[in-house]
Amino acid sequence: MTYGADSHFSALIDRIESELLPGLSVASEHLHEPVVVHRLPKPWKLVGAGNYAVVVSHPDYPRLVIKIYAPGRPGLQEEAEVYRRLGRHPAYSECYHYGGNYLVLRRLEGVTLYDCVRRGIPIPRRVIEDIDEALAYASARGLRPHDVHGKNVMMKEGRGMVVDVSDFLKTDECRMWPDLKKAYDRFYLRVPLLHRIPVPDFVMNAVRRGYRAFKKRGEPR
Repeated sequence: MTYGADSHFSALIDRIESELLPGLSVASEHLHEPVVVHRLPKPWKLVGAGNYAVVVSHPDYPRLVIKIYAPGRPGLQEEAEVYRRLGRHPAYSECYHYGGNYLVLRRLEGVTLYDCVRRGIPIPRRVIEDIDEALAYASARGLRPHDVHGKNVMMKEGRGMVVDVSDFLKTDECRMWPDLKKAYDRFYLRVPLLHRIPVPDFVMNAVRRGYRAFKKRGEPR
């Protein structure tokens, strides 16, 4: 899976291999918490961190991001396969290249739904519908959307996108997106203050951890 023979892109791959990876230090310190970045060489910038990997960018390549898996965290080849199956779709990124522990992806711009609630940015229903349609598209291509939650979906100019597809080859049922939609309909739409008033981080984190604990209690033993 490659972007092509463009010299500018080839120079990016050289920079990843010779500058970024040797100077980067990341660790997955807790299974259910974001990967920690201990060292990132300049001028690379941290875009975000998930439970498996970090995403960084370079100022010379504003339309691309590099997703680097933390040591010991599997899933790189599976994620590349997901992107191969998805092809081009406006609600998803694209993978242009993958190396030993990283992917080069088209950058998606926007605000996650988690940050929308945290910052008091209204979330229109069209965004929810776009994400529903994108997940149906993925299912039609033999994938099973998994781990779709507020930090993994995004909106820009009133349209929805899916940011993280790394778990779309899993076969077990995942209720995160249906549960988020239920919360949107039952609470978010009925409490107009949530559309404009920022929700503090400690409240957001408490809800996130409470939801995880609730789901864990409901899992079969």
